[in-house]
Amino acid sequence: MLKKTLGRVHDRLVFNRRVRVLVDQIGALVPAAAQMLDVGTGDGQIARMIGEKQAGAQVQGIDVMLRAKTHIPVTLFDGTTIPFADNSVDVVTFVDVLHHTADPQRLISEAARIARHAVIIKDHLSENWLDHATLRLMDWVGNAPHGVVLPYNYAPRQDWDRWFATAGLATDVFDSAIPLYPTPASWVFGRQLHFIARLVPAS
Repeated sequence: MLKKTLGRVHDRLVFNRRVRVLVDQIGALVPAAAQMLDVGTGDGQIARMIGEKQAGAQVQGIDVMLRAKTHIPVTLFDGTTIPFADNSVDVVTFVDVLHHTADPQRLISEAARIARHAVIIKDHLSENWLDHATLRLMDWVGNAPHGVVLPYNYAPRQDWDRWFATAGLATDVFDSAIPLYPTPASWVFGRQLHFIARLVPAS
């Protein structure tokens, strides 16, 4: 009962604003007419809306589970190896997916393998115990009601930078001022715990 109540409150107060902000900010980083693959897409609603920000974008998704209804074409995958050929899409996106995985490095490297132009990531920064505790709470409230696996695998900026470099990616954009929450909630749940990055092939 508590999970369901918290889930309803979260959806009413946070979800709609979050979707609007993410669609605007990530959509602005996707080139026009891009072929875009969204990893861990769920029902594909956010990915579809991101694609609609750029004229002519073609959007598809992959996930470890297939839902009965999706807003974009979705292919099942094993959560480790992306079932696409090298350089087969323009852009790969991850929206709050990598901290749910056991090995973010593996999926970032897979994304770098198949992306011709960019890998775009929305995820979290955890630099200390307070960041970790806050993110755990946010994750539980937002995802536990939906049965999402929660490994709480958050990382500091230096880990993300290492993962990007190991994948052969250079940071083109890194923004940790993402206005997902209104004041005063942003003082607790914002404070640069979230980032959006666009990575491009390193020269």
